[in-house]
Amino acid sequence: MDHDETGCQAAPEGPILCVNNCGFFGSVATMNMCSKCYKDSILKEEQAKLAATSFENIVNGGSSSGNDKEPVLVGTVDVQVKPVEPKAIVTPESSASGSGESVVVKPKQGPSRCTSCKKRVGLTGFSCRCGNLFCATHRYSDKHECPFDYRTAGQDAIAKANPLIKAEKLDKI
Repeated sequence: MDHDETGCQAAPEGPILCVNNCGFFGSVATMNMCSKCYKDSILKEEQAKLAATSFENIVNGGSSSGNDKEPVLVGTVDVQVKPVEPKAIVTPESSASGSGESVVVKPKQGPSRCTSCKKRVGLTGFSCRCGNLFCATHRYSDKHECPFDYRTAGQDAIAKANPLIKAEKLDKI
């Protein structure tokens, strides 16, 4: 049977490599690109269309309903972006506090480490009541010489949960 009789097309002899030479295989459905390169190209096209329409809105005065205006031809614009350095941001507190203090927002710090042994803990670090971060070995209070007073904290919690109730000595009539 020929491919003309069945309506099917003959498949190419071997697999097709991506046209971007990324090393993966492409397909005819994705314009001979691999799935990642195809998604990237679609994303670039959408961004270019969005940039063109926003540029056109700026040039035309911001109105999208201007039927009497002529269309503007938009070419590619090369924009060079400088890297931004992280800086500490100082913002004043609201005027309701009344003091002249300011809040300092720190930039993102490096990886989290155990306070005792400086081992990287990442997401598996254990926070202690003393306010420090520890690894699995030093997470218990007796392993890192914790200054937190667990006894007083426990007594305070019990006192809050069980208030003292005294009955009146004489019944009111």
